[in-house]
Order: sequence, then structure tokens, then C-alpha cells
Amino acid sequence: MNTRLMTSLILVTAAAAFAADLPVVPEQSIAKKKELLFSDDFAGAQSAAVWHKVVPTFVVENGALKGTQTRDKNIILPNGFTNKAHAAVHGIQIPTKDSVVETRIRFDGATMIDVEFDDRAYAGSHYGHLCRAQVRLNGITIIDERDGGMKNDIREMRNDPAKKAEVAKLLAGRSVTYPAKLESGKWYNLVVETVGDQMRVTLDGKPAAWLKSSGIGHATKSKIELGVAGKDGWFDDIKVWNAEPVIP
Repeated sequence: MNTRLMTSLILVTAAAAFAADLPVVPEQSIAKKKELLFSDDFAGAQSAAVWHKVVPTFVVENGALKGTQTRDKNIILPNGFTNKAHAAVHGIQIPTKDSVVETRIRFDGATMIDVEFDDRAYAGSHYGHLCRAQVRLNGITIIDERDGGMKNDIREMRNDPAKKAEVAKLLAGRSVTYPAKLESGKWYNLVVETVGDQMRVTLDGKPAAWLKSSGIGHATKSKIELGVAGKDGWFDDIKVWNAEPVIP
């Protein structure tokens, strides 16, 4: 099982046990939109050249972007290298610090759809992973990966069963999962606001999830990636704004 999916399953299980202790999601936006940095309605025959196929496959169909996980199991190659199972990932270089990402999403067999922020130049976490918002039919998860499960030190400690309790302590507060009830085949408007060390998620304009954690405050979020686990998940009408904190 790949790191992304394994981490997700652990987080969902843990969050269910502590659902009663979830912090209240702010009713109002935490980010004020500034200039529009990027938009794509996927009206062409294929995704624009600015997109990077990080982990294929994504295709444009009927005016929307469809992601399908094809690497669904570990495969040992002839050279001995293991090609690990991984969600399909589509990325774009859009340097931001504070931002608002808005897109429409639809489940069509997918088990997870997410919006992720990375900084490939950052060496303190695996592959520069910083933070992400994951959507499932039954819940919304926000993860601080930079200072959580993708932090190099913590990843190394996970290899030692004797450090299980220590790892759990270090991961406390680095993720949160809120219950949700989505329907397959239905389009939802997803908004991910990232301001300072906070991330807030709304679905169809309704507050859905919120997390405050240090890794979210990484100063240079150089890349945005869209992910799909399972078959199939859709994105459409994506927009990215630079933003600033809303002053109460």
C-alpha cells in the first residue's frame, strides 16, 4: 500500500474515535482573495501544457479532468526496484504562500480526491510534501505533512516498532477528519483556503473542515497537485487566487 493511502486510512480511523472533540470550523472565510493566478475549465481536447503528469493517468473528457488510479498495487520490476502503488496525481507550478483554490469535484468510483501543496526544494519532508485536503464520500481530512507523517525524522522512526508511541505523540494535532456525506455521481464545489498555519475547507459553500498546524504555514508552496485514488474522480473549473488573511 502506498504512503498516501496508508496514511489516509490511519487518519480516518483515528479521527472517527475522536469525532466528538473536533474543533468548530470557522463559519466565515479565513482568506481574502487577491489576484487570480490560474484558471482552467478543461475545455480543450487535453489538459494544458502547464500541467505535469506526476503519477498518470489523467485525461480530459467531456470538458472535465478525469483521474484514474492505475498503480493500485506494488510491482517488483526486473531490476529489483519496487514500483509502489500510488494515487493518480496531476500537478502545476503555482508559487503561493496564502491562497484560495476552488474547483468542482465528482466521485465516479474514486475512493479519495484531494488538493495538495508541495515544495520540491524543501528537504525536510518526503518529496517536499507540505499539506493537503482530502475528500471522501464519508469525510474530509486535512493533513499537515511537513511537520507530520511526511517529515523525514518521523518517517524514519516509523521503521522502528519500539517508537510507535513516540510517533503517535509527534503526529498528534497534525491532522483532522470531519464526517461528511457525499454522493457518487454528483458535482460538488470544493474550496481550500490556506492562510498562515491554517487550512479551511468548504463544500458547496458550507464549512466542512479546519486545521491549524505549523507545517501549513510553509512560506513557499511552490506546487499544487490534484490526486485521485480509485476509479474514477473528476475535476473541473479550477481557479487559484493569491490571498491574504481576513482581519476580524
